[in-house]
Amino acid sequence: MTPPHRHHLVVVGDVVLDRDLLGRAERLSPDAPVPVVDVEEVLDSPGAAGLAALLCLADDIDVTLVAPVAEDRDGERLAELLTRAGVRVAPLPHAGSTRRKTRVRCAGQSLLRLDDGGPGTPGRSLPADAVRALEAADVVLVADYGAGTTAHPRLRELLSRLSSRRPVVWDPHPRGADPTPGCALVTPNLAEARAATADGTGTADVLAAALVRRWAARAVAVTAGATGAWLSTSADEPYFFAAPVVAAGDPCGAGDRFSATAAQTLARGGVPTEAVAAAVADASAWVARGGAAAFRAGPPTASRAPGSSLGDAFELAATLRRGGGTLVATGGCFDVLHAGHVASLEAAARLGDAVVVLLNSDASVRRLKGPDRPVQSADDRARVLMGLRSVDAVLVFDEDDPCAVLDRLRPDVWTKGGDYDASALPELELVRSWGGRVVLLPYLAGRSTTAILNTTS
Repeated sequence: MTPPHRHHLVVVGDVVLDRDLLGRAERLSPDAPVPVVDVEEVLDSPGAAGLAALLCLADDIDVTLVAPVAEDRDGERLAELLTRAGVRVAPLPHAGSTRRKTRVRCAGQSLLRLDDGGPGTPGRSLPADAVRALEAADVVLVADYGAGTTAHPRLRELLSRLSSRRPVVWDPHPRGADPTPGCALVTPNLAEARAATADGTGTADVLAAALVRRWAARAVAVTAGATGAWLSTSADEPYFFAAPVVAAGDPCGAGDRFSATAAQTLARGGVPTEAVAAAVADASAWVARGGAAAFRAGPPTASRAPGSSLGDAFELAATLRRGGGTLVATGGCFDVLHAGHVASLEAAARLGDAVVVLLNSDASVRRLKGPDRPVQSADDRARVLMGLRSVDAVLVFDEDDPCAVLDRLRPDVWTKGGDYDASALPELELVRSWGGRVVLLPYLAGRSTTAILNTTS
């Protein structure tokens, strides 16, 4: 079998060390009206352009990070974390100590953030290793975090030359330099787009068109939070990409997720419209999962564990466990979503803090239902389910029953919809083995996929 083609994506920007101090706050200090935090765990993770580099990793994408890295203990820690995750580091000289953002967190909430170190600006030289990495890139992502890397004269000259030969995606920052001319895609949020224009006002679509001209970019996508994104190119009419409705979550890092997905899509040969569509979907799922804090809680790796997940179920489960929340899971084919399914899923959502749907794959449905099923692919079924407010994640499994993936997820509550006898469920004892409980949620009377298909055939 011919191995898949690997793409080389280079991330350029400013890097920080994110440090989370996780603990419990159960009493007030005797000398001031402030909570006392008993620290139970310390989590270090690359932040800023370092986070963007981690998010660019994929089974078919190799990532190199070009960024100033300080020659101190925290700089060594950053390089170690990135290398361990699969990111190659091509360091630039770094002024001052490593920039750090230290968050004190309890029960999933930040109480305090301390920033120190820096300034983090690069030295005058541009090491040969960094130049070689950039010249060998299939796509370059510039993740600007305002420390001065994007103002480096030799780096800007190189990026300007590269943009005529390969896509450059630029995620700007209010304190950073303007994107170099010729970028394939620039991805400011609405506030950044307004800050970059003369009068500081305007709607996202109007700003995107104005910035295409100002920055001499081939495309500009202005993100507008939960609304979605507006993309402008040289064409007269803009594109609008609506964001899927998600439960309230943590938007921290959503911009990095957006630009990383856009860069990955372009690296694989996609066009800007495809890149922005994928980026909107991934950024929305990122927010729903808990943002950068949820990502930092699990060790970043270059490849996923077995199982296809939309709105990563395992990250969601880990986040809920740390915060003492209740995870609910349910399963089925969901071939033709009907009112009975919706009622069952809404009932499941009332049993806990988040719902994961374990979805039979296409092959699994065929074995269970016959050669004419499913009538919709697993990807389409998952997308429809994720459009429901009651569903937080979808996990596709290929077996005839969900026991194997259920054992990995280990929800607090496992629900089944329809007329089931609990004692006949193969997963009953499995769920009970880790202290979970099984709840039956009958469908609305007279609703079934089979009946619907028979009526329409």
